Amino acid sequence: MFDLAIVIVNYSVRDLLRRCLKSIYASRGEFKMAVCVVDNDSTDDSVNMVQNDFPQVKLIANKQNVGYPAANNQGLCHLGVDNRPTEERPRYCLLLNPDTEVPPDAFMKMIAYLDQNPMVGVVGPKLVTPDGKLDLACRRSFPTPDIAMYRMLGLSRVFPNSRRFSRYNMTYLDEDELAGVDSVVGAFMMVRTEAIDQVGLLDERFWMYGEDLDWAKRIKDAGWQIMYNPEVTVLHVKRASSRQNKRAEVEFYRAMLIFYYKHYQAHTPRLLHWAILLGLALKGGRPVLADVAAGDRILQPELQ
Repeated sequence: MFDLAIVIVNYSVRDLLRRCLKSIYASRGEFKMAVCVVDNDSTDDSVNMVQNDFPQVKLIANKQNVGYPAANNQGLCHLGVDNRPTEERPRYCLLLNPDTEVPPDAFMKMIAYLDQNPMVGVVGPKLVTPDGKLDLACRRSFPTPDIAMYRMLGLSRVFPNSRRFSRYNMTYLDEDELAGVDSVVGAFMMVRTEAIDQVGLLDERFWMYGEDLDWAKRIKDAGWQIMYNPEVTVLHVKRASSRQNKRAEVEFYRAMLIFYYKHYQAHTPRLLHWAILLGLALKGGRPVLADVAAGDRILQPELQ
């Protein structure tokens, strides 16, 4: 058994990926890791760069963009998160975006934290953007119907210190405070393999966005804690890949719709149900409107 399996899904951000991998291999600490880059049909020579500059990386070069969760699942399975013997499996798994740079002690500190806290199933760091600001997505509440409505109505921006209206990004918390949260973000999401064994891999019905929230909810519902740990700070350029993909904005609202149908639709009052669907259809445009019209049939088949 080794300590850490790192999966990076890349799409046409070669130079950022190079910096990310350099930071990984500059890590300090007594632990054993394996790194897998899953390339989703990049157009910028990313595959050749990895092959030439980082031959120690396990590389999967997809011939089409299969989406973020499916590609992560490929990498996780390639690194042993399946039915292999215990000695061939990782203790912890990390989803890491190619537009991040990790400090040398990041993995050592996060592994130590999980070792010392056996009930924590997922931990994420403080993520900061190049301008030094907090990436608000690094600590979140689940988008329940009321939390989602407050965000869509803009109340979370108007009242950033309100524990009622700003729960989506938990902006009422000190950004340097260790905190139990509902979810961290898939840009740096370290997960206990035991928790993955319990709940399964990422749900491939999501194509981009939402899959990390869904994974965190399934893990938390299984009894594990999710923690935001600002002892580690990681640079995140943010949206480096998604801004190149025309599907990104539509997929954000489609992901919200899938998450809602999967986890909350059955218990939501009808008036609020229709208000949520209307809001998502207006935000997501014609493609999301078609998904709304399909109803919860978009959840078929189950792909966990």
